[in-house]
Amino acid sequence: MFNHIMVGSNDLQRSKQFYDAVLSVLGAGEPAPNTAGSGHARLFYRHNGSTFAISQPINDEPATFANGGTIAFRCESPEQVRTFHDVAVAHGGSSIEEPPGLREGTLGAYHLAYVRDPDGNKLCAIYRVKP
Repeated sequence: MFNHIMVGSNDLQRSKQFYDAVLSVLGAGEPAPNTAGSGHARLFYRHNGSTFAISQPINDEPATFANGGTIAFRCESPEQVRTFHDVAVAHGGSSIEEPPGLREGTLGAYHLAYVRDPDGNKLCAIYRVKP
């Protein structure tokens, strides 16, 4: 369904350091640098058919996060969820909501961790427990 997800950043180098560390937990390599037609810098992380991008806002306004928005990254194990969380916090992110762990509800059982990146974007690491 999705081709890519892009978030804005007020400090592209700071975001690169954060996402290089966090996305390497999932197996993503170095991002592909790109310059928009407007001259704004962007970075594209590609992995398993998905693309996650960071961009200087093309409208030259400050980057802001989406209130109520969450970007979820699929993990391969509960341990990878925990590592994603811990690496994010160690690289300038902040832990939010409940501590990383198992959540059970009407939609099933999941290991989840929530963090905010240095620009305030809400990220989720998620592993669905097999029924």
